[in-house]
Formats: sequence, structure tokens, C-alpha cells
Amino acid sequence: MFENFETDAIRIQTPRTAQNEHSTPLFMTSSFIFEDAEHARAIFAEEVQGNMYSRFSNPNTTELMDKLARMEKTEDGVPFASGMAAVFNSMFALLKSGDHILASRSIFGSTHSVLTQIFPRFNISHTYADIGNIEEWEAGVKPNTKIVFIETPSNPALDIIDLSWISAFCKAHNLILIVDNCFCTPYIQRPAEWGADLVVHSGTKFLDGQGRVIAGAVLGRKDLIKEIRFIARATGPSLSPMNAWIISKSLETLAIRMEKHSENALKLAEFLEKHDEIELVKYPFLPSHPQYVLAKKQMKLGGGIVTLVVKGGLERGRKFLDALKWFSLTANLGDSRTTVTHPASTTHAKLSEDERLAVGIKPGLIRISVGLEHIDDIIEEVSQALANSK
Repeated sequence: MFENFETDAIRIQTPRTAQNEHSTPLFMTSSFIFEDAEHARAIFAEEVQGNMYSRFSNPNTTELMDKLARMEKTEDGVPFASGMAAVFNSMFALLKSGDHILASRSIFGSTHSVLTQIFPRFNISHTYADIGNIEEWEAGVKPNTKIVFIETPSNPALDIIDLSWISAFCKAHNLILIVDNCFCTPYIQRPAEWGADLVVHSGTKFLDGQGRVIAGAVLGRKDLIKEIRFIARATGPSLSPMNAWIISKSLETLAIRMEKHSENALKLAEFLEKHDEIELVKYPFLPSHPQYVLAKKQMKLGGGIVTLVVKGGLERGRKFLDALKWFSLTANLGDSRTTVTHPASTTHAKLSEDERLAVGIKPGLIRISVGLEHIDDIIEEVSQALANSK
């Protein structure tokens, strides 16, 4: 529609109804009326477009997908009731018994559970590869490999994968590339422009931005989305019209919010890097980040996530968390409020200690999702917690 991201985010809307509303209304209906018997037949036969049942489509979910597909520069998209429903269906819909997945070792704990505990029930296997080990990626490809699944930046270690390289790798081996773009959002990074076939989102995080709803989305090639949509419609992990409406409205401020999240996160990371009580701090746009040059190449901003390790090990890390006065200690991220998580005991607890260490999750690693509060208050909160946790 428009050339600029911000205008698309605000102006893509459902067609106005006879009420001439300015803001998209909520379509809280389970089903829709057909004009006549022939119209009903034609919609069910998919000869004409239209809504029949909100498990299949709804004006609110359609608007959200139209926006997200435009933002990610993809051909189509499917909404889901949660980010993990999107992750699961992005792979499951395209696989059959005997197939194999090649994935980056550094992935979200629930995605790890899908690969290691759920897919084996369907005789679907996987292999992990380290992000920078080209030989390991090449060795991981098998005759039955169908999909490559990655996160970049990864959760929570903030490792960066070269999207142009991994895309070329997948094309050379005729593999489907799926990228979890949750940490960046399409405002900061658009994997499809680097060659990704599918892009996965947890709308629960920065897309909503205020910790209100659970949602997910898969965006990508029309032929792949057709297969995913078929499975989604048949099995029913559908996104509610209310949640779709909330996220669609939130997208109107996504650009502004991600600018501020990233500005605050960078300032906090710079403060932490100079602090005597910090063993490690990681942020994509810090020059000390191992993939800093790559991050600057494929990301518009550094994003809103900072990870750190406080000197003194796991026990000191616990004391630091308990010393926080107003940061929210929660497993969620991407909120307007600053949230703090200890991944080893929460989001990535399903991994063994060796598996966590292999992807940079030390026992004392702390993930901060930097919010939109004033940066002076954010830094003061971290300072007092460090001082009071010695």
C-alpha cells in the first residue's frame, strides 16, 4: 500500500462497514451469513473469498495478517493462538513421518521440547548445529532433512546467525528456512528479505508490547502458508478476534516503541559493561558482541533485550533478582514494563545443564527485557540491586 513501514502499520485496516467507523471494530462472531445456497457452496469450495467461521478467518485476524505480511515483506500469513502454536505448526504442517529438522542449537526452551520430546512421537528427528560452525551445519544435512529452524538473535544468549549465509545454505540443499523473528519484530529485521521462506512470531511479546494477550503468526511463501493454513483450520489453534484486534492496534505504535526499547537497552548495556560487579553483558549493538558487525548489517536496531552475568555466580544472581524493587520478575518479555528473567530456572529449565552451557546460558545468566520507563530510573534500579546484593 504505502512505501513506509509506519504508514502501513497505521493505515492497513478492514473495509469500513455501513457505520462509517474510523477505527476497526471488533467482529465478535463465531460465524458469518451467506447470501444464498450458492454463495455458501462457493465459499466452502474456496472458489470465492469470504468469511464462513472464525476458526477459519475473521475480519480482525485478516487485518492483522495483512499488516504483518506487509511489514515482513512476505506473500501471506496465518494467525495462531500463541507463539508456540505458530512455531509447532510452521514445521509440523510441512513434515511427515521419517523427516528430519536441522536447527540452531540456541533456541527457546519450548521449541527445544517440541524437537526433542514431541516430534519423535511422529518419527520426526532433529540435529543441532552451532551458529558459527559451518562444518557442523554441512554435516547435519541428511537425505531426509526438510527444514532448517533458527532464532536470531537467539533467546536468551543473543547469538546472531548470518541470514544471507543460512539462506544460501538452505537453497543449496533445497531446504525450507524458518526464522523466529520474535526478538526483533519486522521493524528491526525482515528475514524474508534475506531469503527466509517462513518467519515466525510470538505476538505476545513486542508485537503486543503491553503484556495483555497471547498470540502467534507464521508469515512467508504463499505455497507454504497454504499447507500451514490447512492444518491450522483443521486442528483449530485459532487466534481470537479480540486478541487480533488488540495486536493490530498495537502495531500502529510498533516503530516508535522499538526505537525506544532499543535506545534504553543500548544505554543500559553500556552502563553494565563499565560496572565492576558485572562479569558479562551481551547486546547486539555493543561493539564487544561477538557478532556486532553482522548485527549491524542485518538489524536496524539492537532490540530491547540485554543479558548479563553478575559476578559471584548463581547465588549472587539470585540475590540480585531479589534486590530488585520494581522491575517485574516474570517469564514474559517485550512489555512496556521492564521485565527480568532467570532463564536457567524458568524458560530454559527443560534443557540439561550441559545443553544450556552449550548455548551460552550460564547458571547466573539474567535476561532483561528493557521497557519504556525513563532510562535514568532503569539504571538506578539496576544500580541499587547490584549494591544491595553483595
